[in-house]
Amino acid sequence: MSEETPLDRFRLALTGASRALARDPEVDVTWSQDKPQDVGKSMRVPMPARSLPPEQVSEARGAADSFALKMRHHNAAMHRRAMPTEPVARACYDAIEQARYEALGENHYAGIRDNLASAIEQRTDSDPIARAEKSDDVPLQTAIGLMLREQLTGQPIPESAREGVEMVREFVESRTGDDFERLAQSLDDQQAFQSLSLDMLKHLDLVKQEEPEDSGEEDDSESESGEQEQDQPEEQDDEGDEMPSPDVSNERAEGQSEGESEQEMSGDEDMADGEGGEEGEEGMLPVRANRPWTMDPDTFDYTVFTEEFDEVVEAAELCDPEELQRLRAYLDSQLTGLQGIVTRLANRLQRRLMAQQNRAWDFDQEEGLLDAARLARVIVSPGSSLSYKVEQDQDFKDTVVTLLIDNSGSMRGRPISIAAISADIMARTLERCGVKVEILGFTTRAWKGGQSREKWLNSGKEPNPGRLNDLRHIIYKKADEPMRRARKNLGLMMREGLLKENIDGEALLWAHERLLARPEDRRIMMVISDGAPVDDSTLSVNSAGYLETHLRKVIDWIETKSPIQLVAIGIGHDVTRYYKRAVTIMDVEQLGGTIIEQLADLFEVE
Repeated sequence: MSEETPLDRFRLALTGASRALARDPEVDVTWSQDKPQDVGKSMRVPMPARSLPPEQVSEARGAADSFALKMRHHNAAMHRRAMPTEPVARACYDAIEQARYEALGENHYAGIRDNLASAIEQRTDSDPIARAEKSDDVPLQTAIGLMLREQLTGQPIPESAREGVEMVREFVESRTGDDFERLAQSLDDQQAFQSLSLDMLKHLDLVKQEEPEDSGEEDDSESESGEQEQDQPEEQDDEGDEMPSPDVSNERAEGQSEGESEQEMSGDEDMADGEGGEEGEEGMLPVRANRPWTMDPDTFDYTVFTEEFDEVVEAAELCDPEELQRLRAYLDSQLTGLQGIVTRLANRLQRRLMAQQNRAWDFDQEEGLLDAARLARVIVSPGSSLSYKVEQDQDFKDTVVTLLIDNSGSMRGRPISIAAISADIMARTLERCGVKVEILGFTTRAWKGGQSREKWLNSGKEPNPGRLNDLRHIIYKKADEPMRRARKNLGLMMREGLLKENIDGEALLWAHERLLARPEDRRIMMVISDGAPVDDSTLSVNSAGYLETHLRKVIDWIETKSPIQLVAIGIGHDVTRYYKRAVTIMDVEQLGGTIIEQLADLFEVE
């Protein structure tokens, strides 16, 4: 057996500390290279390098401590019931609650205080508040969360965020009065703290005061106590402990003010599907729009601010061969139970395809090849002219299939694993049938705009700049490449730092252009996604539904004008509102079989 490394000992110690802090032995700690995330009793924390750099160790400890404190002191159902509908108010509401349960740990444990301080410093370094040049650029939820932490724990504002906080401090303090002091007095009572935080949001004019006759705190307390009586056990609360990301800037709120129905539809039901992201992290999971069908405006014109930082890259270029092999092994180990089921379904597809390709003959012909089954007739009646056979013309067209896989952050976990293994099985199956397969993925290079947004900020922030993020289009397998060479590339999807945001319309055009260049008679594109396009940077500075409108127009053009057959599979969300030929699955276990059935139907369409 290999000797235990310092990294192994660190992981074991952190897992034990998290379970002790959460007071729950069933807490599961997993490790990744992506941003931290927690779902129910499971938390995902950053994996330090083998040398255990101090800053990476502090980041992992801080993330684990925050999640453990949340599991111990946070009632998700109570928090969700009173959540405001306004985007900025909701983000501030989440940030205030995070400051509460983290303060409970900071005030009682010096070690937790140091860990969280280090994690918060790293978090604010990448937050827009660190780059703010004027008060309008400051994310209000970040500033309020840091100001409240300062009040509750006495800890200073991180250096990178100090200037941004000071830009809005006078505005916040002039409206909130003694709200911060009152919150500090209710730190141990989530219900009372929640009621006071809603009062503070009203004082900041972030929440509509629909009932001005309400006397305030006393009535709020009665209402909350009534709701508290209906609370479910904490075990059930933990299962729904997936909150939307609070990292929404004021620009984001203004950009979505025209689409309140969109916000209403992405409420409790969507949050239960695991679309929420991490508090204040750039690695958050995007909130899917999935708005109902609306007519596209005739004046809509999709633009791109810059394509300078976009990239089309092969999977092998994004990580070294050893890591790629390890990721592939991890993918195989995750889905060993499912692979047998998908393989059986794939064999069924192969039989259906081979049946279409089998040679067929017309018998009893006057000329052609001598029919061996008629040899007796030739001997008995040599003059018979009906002892020949002729091969029929084959209707099976030369075919190429493109699998375009959504590599967005909301696909992380089991959905992306099953998408990857299904693509693997399908590629090998179709290859045996003489059908070429190309596997592509799409995401962005950065959260919240990357270099494109930086360039836009430096160039004067022109209004309505169009798409404002750096695209990353990934080639996992080329159509002419044998699957045995590309198989390990699919493991890259397990590298969660890869999964960011998604701009579906441009990805479809890219995959469509590659298919059009192919010589095959039949060209099929299958899109595997879990909802609408989402890119916070683009949506925050353009009209509501900007990316979705573009996606609809691209789909309509492909379906009505292009020779390419288009089909889509939605995971957890209804994509039939976008694609004419689509199916939606609510359980990712159905994905493998659904891909096979959809492809089989397409092959039978002439």
